[in-house]
Amino acid sequence: MTAAGADRWRAALPAGGPVALVPYVMAGYPSPAATAACLLAAEAGGAGGVELGIPFSDPLADGPTIQLAGQLALRQGTTVATALAAVREARAGGLTIPLAVMSYLNPVLQYGAERFCQDAARSGVDGLLVPDLPADEAGEVAGAAAAAGLAYVAMVAPTSTAERIAGAVARATGFVYCVARVGTTGARDEVAPEALALLERVGRATGLPRVLGFGLSRRDHVTGLRGRAEGAVVASALLDRVAVAPDPVRAVREVVAELAGR
Repeated sequence: MTAAGADRWRAALPAGGPVALVPYVMAGYPSPAATAACLLAAEAGGAGGVELGIPFSDPLADGPTIQLAGQLALRQGTTVATALAAVREARAGGLTIPLAVMSYLNPVLQYGAERFCQDAARSGVDGLLVPDLPADEAGEVAGAAAAAGLAYVAMVAPTSTAERIAGAVARATGFVYCVARVGTTGARDEVAPEALALLERVGRATGLPRVLGFGLSRRDHVTGLRGRAEGAVVASALLDRVAVAPDPVRAVREVVAELAGR
């Protein structure tokens, strides 16, 4: 049986269509009260789906921009519970696009994997991404996600071997998150050739949608992926604009609209 969340994500990321923009919003940033509004602004700007980050004190995969956003969110009291409350608020406010939560493993285990997934699903979450959880160790969390009806999103990188890619896509249900480059997140000027090669390798291994992230920052980055990926995550470039905007919620909508070509 396919999880309902996986169905929603696959429907939002159809093969052969325009590349869907999947902006990254940090829960609790720029303030806990703004999280739901930022999610709604992302949809209003033309996002095909959205990724909500759960702040964590040791975010190994994140560059300076996302680390700072997470630190500020934690200082303002953001927790798993408050992040899920923001999802419920956004759904009540009319959010319709699929939403995946990105959390490091520690908050998931501290909360309890089964409880985390059940509460996330009840709050309106459609998928779960855990960047520091290898596919061959993800059985418990992936199983909890499936039982709750959430898509489990696996990650692969340019350094992933064919065996690692096969293991990751076997775990994945909603989509496969393809990391554009080795290292941490952060806006870059171009999509590296190794990222495009990775997308081709993943496309040969699975029929699941491919979403590319880490470093995408411009409209041409998104349009240049057509036929190679079904979705594009923009994170640091969006948060950089939010950080200096007098109206952060408006900034989310405007940046997403620019990148989505609205």
